[in-house]
Amino acid sequence: MEDLKKRKMEEMGNNGNSSTQEELRSLLDPLAKSQLVDLLSRLGSQYPSIAEEIKSIASSDPVHRKLFVRGLAWNTTSETLCAAFRMHGEIEEGAVIHDKVTGKSRGYGFITYKHMESTHSALRAPSKLIDGRMAVCNLACEGLSGSSTTPDLAQRKLYIGGLSPDVTSEMLLNYFGRHGDIEEGSVAYDKDTNESRGFGFVTYKTVEAAKKAIDDPQKILGGRTIIVKLADTKGKPVQTQVPTAAVIPLAMPVAPGYPQLGKAHPSAATAGYAFPQPVASYQASSYSSPAAAPAPYPSQLPIPYAPVAAKKDPQGILPTAPTGMSGPFMLSDNDRLYLKPTLRDRVLQIRTKRDQEF
Repeated sequence: MEDLKKRKMEEMGNNGNSSTQEELRSLLDPLAKSQLVDLLSRLGSQYPSIAEEIKSIASSDPVHRKLFVRGLAWNTTSETLCAAFRMHGEIEEGAVIHDKVTGKSRGYGFITYKHMESTHSALRAPSKLIDGRMAVCNLACEGLSGSSTTPDLAQRKLYIGGLSPDVTSEMLLNYFGRHGDIEEGSVAYDKDTNESRGFGFVTYKTVEAAKKAIDDPQKILGGRTIIVKLADTKGKPVQTQVPTAAVIPLAMPVAPGYPQLGKAHPSAATAGYAFPQPVASYQASSYSSPAAAPAPYPSQLPIPYAPVAAKKDPQGILPTAPTGMSGPFMLSDNDRLYLKPTLRDRVLQIRTKRDQEF
């Protein structure tokens, strides 16, 4: 009898627990996320068992425990990377990514903590100086850019040019650290020779610090005058463009009656000239004929001349002139052959007239 009673009591207890869980789910379902977070945080602070349960559930997914670290030096190894992040908690996995072909570092790596609390501790101080370069970390699920991709990143990231080959990343960070807290910065090195390329980048945490660095008149580092200007998000210096002269449109006066381009005519009636236009009648009586101009010279009668009978020139070649006669009109036989007929006839007419006079 006692065993049956115990079984009935257990069944009644289980039914009561199941109904209670269903009721709690129905009550929690319409709550917003912020309300649920506040509720669980209060319960976790009051009851340690609930806090442990929350930690175990949150740490079960490695996505919330994995960090992406960028800005590493080419000589940074996986051991150096893990040593820099071990201060925040136990590391489950950590490695620097290398190129499969060349075997050289690609400048970034990953850190996976064992507990989520360690990840949050590392994110509170995302910038770390590793092998002379300022590396930055963020959650791997946020992508390569991470949380530093903010709208004001273009005003916080500076391009530093004209660096001496002797200037290291530590020297660069110490020099620009006087203007404000630095989030990320390093000297650009060649992948093959590991030598300085003569420029670098510095990203401040605030826009005000970046402006101070640009406005600083003393820009001498390593015995050289360096160049400090804003850099875009891809790491290239921003080219400052000189603003061109503004072209101010001038309103040209237009006679009324002519429509202007882009503007509606103020009057609905069509302005202008109508065709055909009325013309005033011509009054003939109002105009008198102009007076005739006087002749400057008196008219003269024509002078009569005696008619001259023209003789017909004989056809053929003229006889040769007698020996001893000379003059401008004496022609040889060869001249008669080469002269044109019209010219030759004219010459013969003149010569005949002269013979008649003599």
